[in-house]
Amino acid sequence: MSLLSIFVSMVFYMLFLFLFLEYSREKQGFYKWFSIIAICSFPLWFLNIDSWFRWAKTISILLPLCFFNYVRISNDGNHKIILASLKKKWPMWVLYAVLTLNIAEAMLQDISAGNIFNALCGFILCVTIPLPTIHWRIGKNDGKNSFAEVIADLPLAWCLLYVTWNAAFVYGENISYFASSLCILIIPQVWMFFKKRVDLWLMARVYTLAIHLLIRASYDIFTPIMDSSAWFSASFLNYWGILNLVLHGAYLIYWFFNYRNKNYVLKYSEKYYGY
Repeated sequence: MSLLSIFVSMVFYMLFLFLFLEYSREKQGFYKWFSIIAICSFPLWFLNIDSWFRWAKTISILLPLCFFNYVRISNDGNHKIILASLKKKWPMWVLYAVLTLNIAEAMLQDISAGNIFNALCGFILCVTIPLPTIHWRIGKNDGKNSFAEVIADLPLAWCLLYVTWNAAFVYGENISYFASSLCILIIPQVWMFFKKRVDLWLMARVYTLAIHLLIRASYDIFTPIMDSSAWFSASFLNYWGILNLVLHGAYLIYWFFNYRNKNYVLKYSEKYYGY
C-alpha cells in the first residue's frame, strides 16, 4: 500500500473525527444516540475482536461512554435529574478511574510484549494525572449553557506525553493499525488548539477513541485503506521507548517539585492560555 494512499485516507479520517467532535460537543441528541448504537453493536464484536486486550479496551471505553454522556445530560440544566448525585463530585472520580484503567491496560500489554521502557512511561502518566478534587468538573465556562462539557485541567505537557506514549504503544501492539491510531491521537490536539482550550483534551480523547474502537469492533475498515504493517522496526520501537522514558522521567521530576502547589495546573493554564 503506497504512502500517498495511506496519507489521503488519514486526512479524510481526521476530517471525519474533527466533525464528530464538533457534533459530540454541541449536539446532545447526537452523542446520546451514539452511546445507544455503540452498545447495540455488541454482537458484532465477537466477529472482530480476537484478544483479551481488545476486549478489555473496547468494553472499558464503550460502556463508560454511556455513563460519561449521562453525566453530561444530567448537568446540562435542560433535563430533570433522575440521579441528582450525578451533579456531585463522585462521577469525576469514576472518569478519573476509567482514564487510569485504560492506561494500565496498555501498560500490561506493553509488559507482556517486552516493551518495558514504554510501560514505565504509562506508569508515570498514571501517577501524574491531576486528581479530580479540583481539576475535574462539568463546566460551562465558554458561556454556552447547553454543552455540559467534561473539563479536566490536564497540563499540555501531560497531553503531549500521552500522545507519544500511546503512539509507541500502538506501534508495538498492532502496527497495522498504527496509521489510523495516529489520527485519533492527533485530532484531539488539533481540536483543543482550534478551540484554544487544553481543558477539552480529555473529552476529545474519549470521543475519538470511542468511535475508533466502535468501528474496529464492528467492522475492520482500516486494514484495507490504512495498513501500516510495513512501517515496523523493532530497533526503532526500542529507541522510541527509551526516548519516551527520558521525556516522561523529566516530566516526573518537574511534577514532583510542583506537586506541593495543588493549583499549579490551573495557574499554568491561566498563564499560557488565559482560561
